[in-house]
Amino acid sequence: MSKVDFYILPTDSLSVRLDFACKLCEKAWRLGHRVYLHCQDEAQRSELDERLWRFKGEAFVPHDLAELHLDAQVALGIGSDAGAHQDLLINLGAEVPAFVGQFERVAEIVVEHPSERQSARERFRFYREQGYALQDHRLQRL
Repeated sequence: MSKVDFYILPTDSLSVRLDFACKLCEKAWRLGHRVYLHCQDEAQRSELDERLWRFKGEAFVPHDLAELHLDAQVALGIGSDAGAHQDLLINLGAEVPAFVGQFERVAEIVVEHPSERQSARERFRFYREQGYALQDHRLQRL
């Protein structure tokens, strides 16, 4: 069963949520993990794609769109298929994707934005009811 980490950020900025996803992705990628970033929609994926190329001045995270290269070390997806990815899922969608069970680890990033908090509560409830191992990380500063 997957381990699910909720990262609770002290902001209501959806932009900061994507920045944190980039940082988390970079850390996992540098440690040799395969990362699948599940995006809410094409607009969010496009924005995340741009951020992964420029979020750090001296570094970037090589990545690809999931439907173009399902075997990419870091893949950005919006569909219902995560391919062969099994390592780390960073879920940026409003709901728990159907393929969540194939991953060893899941990261949920939560900000104080009202609609985001509500959907995060629903995802947390789903994971708890399904028996996933849950951990929350309340970050004080970014």
